[in-house]
Amino acid sequence: MRTSLTVRICRSIGAKGGIALGVFVLLLPLAAALHLVVPPASPFHLSTYAISVGGKIMCYAIVAVAMDLVWGYAGILSLGHGLFFALGGYAFGMYLMRQIGRDGSYRSDLPDFMVFLDWKELPWYWTGSDNFLWALLLVLVVPALVAFLFGFFAFRSRIKGVYFSIVTQAMTFAAMLLFFRNETGFGGNNGFTDFKRILGHSITAPEMRVTLFALSALVLAATLVLGRTLVTSRFGRVLSAIRDAESRVMFIGYNPLWYKLFIWTLSALLCAIAGALYVPQVGIINPGEMSPAASIEIAIWVAVGGRGTLVGAVLGAVLVNLAKSWFTVAFPEYWLFFLGFLFITVTLYLPGGVVGLWRRLHGGKEIRS
Repeated sequence: MRTSLTVRICRSIGAKGGIALGVFVLLLPLAAALHLVVPPASPFHLSTYAISVGGKIMCYAIVAVAMDLVWGYAGILSLGHGLFFALGGYAFGMYLMRQIGRDGSYRSDLPDFMVFLDWKELPWYWTGSDNFLWALLLVLVVPALVAFLFGFFAFRSRIKGVYFSIVTQAMTFAAMLLFFRNETGFGGNNGFTDFKRILGHSITAPEMRVTLFALSALVLAATLVLGRTLVTSRFGRVLSAIRDAESRVMFIGYNPLWYKLFIWTLSALLCAIAGALYVPQVGIINPGEMSPAASIEIAIWVAVGGRGTLVGAVLGAVLVNLAKSWFTVAFPEYWLFFLGFLFITVTLYLPGGVVGLWRRLHGGKEIRS
């Protein structure tokens, strides 16, 4: 008998709390309809702000699950996942910029920043960027190719542990500096913004906002199912063995390179998809998304929620970003202090994160699902 999507997601997160989360994720697209069908005066109406913040946080949750797959299950701590998220955002942002057309400030077929910088024509790598399917292909291929090439040489050289983390941080920092340069053709420090349409539909229309929100929820659900399928399979068991004792895995005849390279590339791909969904909902993409600090935040989400648990990655992304939304408004100057304090506290006293604490309080074992 076919297993329903709800059951798969519930199993993918494993714990009782995961069942509630699985059902909640599946109901999100329906809840978003409250934004369209319920009058604004009703207490059940979802505001435009709530739809926007909810969609953004779900994109972050996808990134957190992707990070958990490489860190929690493969033992690969990446401090450069913000790069793949940003590459996906930039790839789709190129399409969005081409859709502005002559509605922009300069009434030109070129993006406004190119007109301002006196560019006469589009660079070769912008060719075809006005095609939606080509943009989707770029979202998938470019980050995956970058991750594959980087991962192949890094894993083949057996770079791991803190050295791998430092190299990934250097990689994203170098990319950020590159994208900050105006001559690279990606908008410099301002990046891409002022988007108008997707497939001819206004990007600010309520129907489009709900569509993007629903897509984010469905991709998050699919990511949880995919993650659970992988980590409970033979592949996942080998991956966990590589995390715990890589030399022993090599001794019994497995080559860790291809296992690590696959999960690393898949994780980058999931980040890129999240970035592509994030950009039209937030309305901007700039090199700041590639900053090392952004990648470190991703690791903090996973640590806070519970490394090695799919539900923990989602909870961590939601809790930290909700706290960030409140702190940056109420006490903006203290946010980074709070984030640092949170990370130190979790590292020293809550190594299992929120999920580990929950299991301890309820007499359960800290099992990595």
